Formats: sequence, C-alpha cells, structure tokens
Amino acid sequence: MTLITGHRGARNLWPENSLTGFRNAAALGADAVEFDVHLTLAGELVVIHDPTLERTAESAGAVRELSIEGRKAIRLKGTNETIPTLSEVLQVLAPNDAIDLHVEIKVDGNGTPYPDIATRVADELARFGIEERSYLTSFDLSVLEDCRRHAPKISRLVSVNAAWAERYGGLAAFIDRVDELVKIIAIHHELMEAEWDLIRDRLPLERLCVWTINDEANIRHWLKRGIGSLTSDSPDLALKLRSLIVT
Repeated sequence: MTLITGHRGARNLWPENSLTGFRNAAALGADAVEFDVHLTLAGELVVIHDPTLERTAESAGAVRELSIEGRKAIRLKGTNETIPTLSEVLQVLAPNDAIDLHVEIKVDGNGTPYPDIATRVADELARFGIEERSYLTSFDLSVLEDCRRHAPKISRLVSVNAAWAERYGGLAAFIDRVDELVKIIAIHHELMEAEWDLIRDRLPLERLCVWTINDEANIRHWLKRGIGSLTSDSPDLALKLRSLIVT
C-alpha cells in the first residue's frame, strides 16, 4: 500500500510548516508528515522552508539571522502563530505513534550546510524517542553523509529532480551514488515519469517516493502504479483516493 506524506504539514489545507498544519495533518491519518529545518545563529532549530522569511512570514531577511526574541515576535502569514522550533513541532507529532516524520535538513541562502545541524537534529529526535519512525532527508548529499556519520541509526531519504540529477551526470549515475546512502529515493514526478523504466530496473517500489502530487488524476496514476510513498500538499485527497483504490 502506498504511504501518504503530508508535505510541509499539508500546505494546501493549512499554513505550511505551522503547528496547526502539523496537528491537523496528523489527525487526517497521514502516514507521515514532512517539514523543513534551518539553524539560526542564535542556536535554534527552526521549522521553515525557505532560507528567507518573505514568502511565509510577516517579515523579511535571512532565517539564519533570527534572534530568539525576533522569531517569537514574527507571525506566519495569515495566522497568529510564530515560526515553530523543531522542539515545538516534535511536541505535537511525537505522541502520535502512527505517524512517521520526514525531517528535511535545509542549507542556508548560499547553499551552504549549517555546521553540526545533522547532529543537532538527530539529538532532538533522540530526546523525543522517535528515531525509529523518523527519516533525515535532504537534496544535499554531504548533509546525508553527515547524517550517516553522526546518526547512523536514523533512516535517510534523498530528494532529486532533473536539474539535481544532472549535477551527478544523470539519474542513473545519481542512483548509483546514493544507493547505499539512503533507504528511500524521492523523485520529482516529472522525472519519475520520464525515467520510469530506468528507475524500475534499478529500484523496488518500496524504495520510491514521488513528489509533490496534488491533483486527482496524478494521485490516481501513482497509486495504481503501487509507488512506495507519495508526498502531497493535499494529503486528505490522497488518503481518500487511496481508500477507494484499496477497496
């Protein structure tokens, strides 16, 4: 059965990377929730997608420059919520044993990994006792290698699209490069479709995740293919369609 992951909580339903979104996505019955983590110079692990504030918060500037007081004063757009810390997100999600966590470790605005972020994130997952149902994820292979080095017991997931695969000489070379590094390879739906035969020759369905699928026709398409997992901004729709196909 295809597992359904709520992308950034469930950003077509609630503000992305918000505590409300995470709480509600878990209540929907999603199999996993995905979210993003940056590290500030103040030492906080904060959950937000972009390296800058403008798109999702009522503020501007680099996420890494946030002070603790500044973060607490900023509101997510359309909400009265602050940018959550990783600890606050885990307080919401950790008690729900039925849900996995896909924790994407981001890089800064220059594309540079944050120092020691893999260890810091892994330590927080360990503090909440949820390593076994967590994945450390990234596009950046150096980040994932750091995760393997410092948190070998936590599963890893790599994300890739066409542009990223080309950096490694194409998708086949990329798969060869990451095969022993990660458990799951999450492939953008356009690249997955274009290279389906190559992918299936190399990888079993359970190691494949397709992203980000939001419309009914495409969700049905990938569910019928039996893909291992599917990431969606609309996990409610994906869960409904899965129930219809399974039954």
